[in-house]
Amino acid sequence: MSIENRSNIAGETVPSPAEPARDCALCPRLVAYRHENQALFPDWFNGPAPSFGDARARLLVVGLAPGRKGANRTGRPFTGDYAGALLYETLIKFGFATGRFEARPDDSLTLLGCAVTNAVRCAPPGNKPETSEEIACRPFLTQRIEAFPELSAIVTLGDVARRSVLKALGLKASDGIPGHGSEFQAGRYRVFNSYHCSRLNTNTGRLTTPMFEDLFARVRAYVDAAGVPDR
Repeated sequence: MSIENRSNIAGETVPSPAEPARDCALCPRLVAYRHENQALFPDWFNGPAPSFGDARARLLVVGLAPGRKGANRTGRPFTGDYAGALLYETLIKFGFATGRFEARPDDSLTLLGCAVTNAVRCAPPGNKPETSEEIACRPFLTQRIEAFPELSAIVTLGDVARRSVLKALGLKASDGIPGHGSEFQAGRYRVFNSYHCSRLNTNTGRLTTPMFEDLFARVRAYVDAAGVPDR
């Protein structure tokens, strides 16, 4: 029996068609990995990480997939590993969040006019989803985007997320400009692309805190200038 499709979007009723079922079985490889983690760590979340944020989001941040010891463990996107510290501290700095991020789902962090999700909802082995898994999960991303009536901007973390968002919007991956700091129009949404805020990228200097903050400063200015879009 399928378990309800639940989200962590404040003000959103559940179940939600924009969220996979807790026992989603669309991707056999990811299901097998989930069962492996359930056996090893039965107290972990071990399921499709639900979206998190504000039902009146004007900004959506899209990552690649949950980390094994991050959202797969805690049940909240970008919570439990280093990437979340940089992401959520930056969201707080630019007024997209309030409270304190403590890398656990019961901290005081609240997103304001913002939501966070992943292109692939289940943790993949080696943090690398396969193309078939991106495709299988894409309808949830499409419905997640469409569920926000006030959405005007999307930040993609990494090139896989950028391509996934474009395809979720019915566009070609080549329609958007790749690379950190790029921005382009995708239908009614403005898309801002960043390198992923992973420890690997920050430790190697590929992505620095000033680079990440500069992008979100532009996002903040765009969202404020755009106001609430007509639907």
